[in-house]
Amino acid sequence: MRAADSHALSYSQVVRALLVVNPQATTTTPAGRDVLAHALASDVKLEVIETSYRGHAADAAHQAAADGFDLVIAHGGDGTVNEVVNGVLRGGPTSTTPMLGVVPGGSANVFAGALGIPRDPVEATHVLLQAIEHGTTRRIGLGRVFADVIEDGRWFTFNAGMGLDADVVAGVEHKRAKGRNASPALYLSVALKAYAQLVRKPQHFVVEVPDEPPFDDVGMVFVSNTDPWTYFGDRAIQLNPSTSFDGGLGLSALRTLRVPTVGRYIAQVLATGNPKSGNLVRRDDVGYVRVKCEEPANLQVDGDFLGTTTAVEFRAVPDALTVAV
Repeated sequence: MRAADSHALSYSQVVRALLVVNPQATTTTPAGRDVLAHALASDVKLEVIETSYRGHAADAAHQAAADGFDLVIAHGGDGTVNEVVNGVLRGGPTSTTPMLGVVPGGSANVFAGALGIPRDPVEATHVLLQAIEHGTTRRIGLGRVFADVIEDGRWFTFNAGMGLDADVVAGVEHKRAKGRNASPALYLSVALKAYAQLVRKPQHFVVEVPDEPPFDDVGMVFVSNTDPWTYFGDRAIQLNPSTSFDGGLGLSALRTLRVPTVGRYIAQVLATGNPKSGNLVRRDDVGYVRVKCEEPANLQVDGDFLGTTTAVEFRAVPDALTVAV
């Protein structure tokens, strides 16, 4: 059970755990699932569920929280992790919220990487078993998005945004629905096409952060809950390297999307991971980021396309969740 104050695991009672498996995730296999379940079942009272529809992981995690489970383990990609987090935190954090465990099974696994969890499922399982055995946990802050396209807000674990990155996410989802596999090459081709469209028809955002005047006519808005912002293959992409699970949100927004500005920005991101520019609005620890625009723009959280909207608030929520790691 998890102690009420420390959120640590102990063996005064058997730990009840739910393993949520996304069988459609990039690197998830039936054999890997069985090995993972067998290993976990030796240390916890385990139940296993395989997701079969969008939102299934969130529903299962919410039910596990209501049933008093101590630990919910997400085995899949960042989308599965996001759903599990939104399931256990439906209604907000409480003293009885289950802890989160993660065994990566997707293509990027950004959240797991930011926590230092190995990408290899076998190695990640070993880390999780050690955390259960020794009762090691970490309390982390999360982000939460509020917009008219989301009922009661949506939690995010590593990044969110409006404009270019959300256009890319929407485009990749469209391609995957037609049978394409997620890959760095697919993301790059979709990103180039989305950027070309924005050069022809720029978007115009107004961005607000605490204690500063609004930033007008911003061309794109990236929001980070941790570092890195994402991965391109095995390479970490860092937009706000000082942002972490222990602080507020990071903002990285370009005032213009002209080719020279974007080119310099990308070069700095790839070369130093610490971009700086007169056209860059960057903040590394803010309590909220509010974004408005006249024309509806795409919105994404944790690589999941949520729809189009004209007003969004990204809010930092400290100490929102306990992770077994």
